[in-house]
Amino acid sequence: MGEITGGPHIVVVDDDRQVVRYLKKILEHGGYTVSGTTSGKQAVALIDRHKPDLLILDLNMPDPDGFALIKAERAKFPYLRIMVISGYCDGALLDAAAIFGAIATMAKPVDGDALLQKVREVLGR
Repeated sequence: MGEITGGPHIVVVDDDRQVVRYLKKILEHGGYTVSGTTSGKQAVALIDRHKPDLLILDLNMPDPDGFALIKAERAKFPYLRIMVISGYCDGALLDAAAIFGAIATMAKPVDGDALLQKVREVLGR
């Protein structure tokens, strides 16, 4: 889905193309470099290539799902900051994401200002 150069690099993964576009637009407007995809497999390639500062992903995705992606990327990159945004799960699943290694969670729908604030907190800026 392309990328734009700028500030810290963020990879966004969601199986809904419109959600990826929305999150990219907000984050790029906030000064971040963003790569986005609707595929878990493509996300792995983006992460390997860009070594991003932050991974933002949905939990409910095919091949691999969000939990498997968190586990795999956490094993390869222990210091990768991971944030989960999901609309099809309850608080318990968001809490489970934290157990797998997500350091922040947000429920969908996501407010742009709240997203930028959370990203600044996660990145320590």
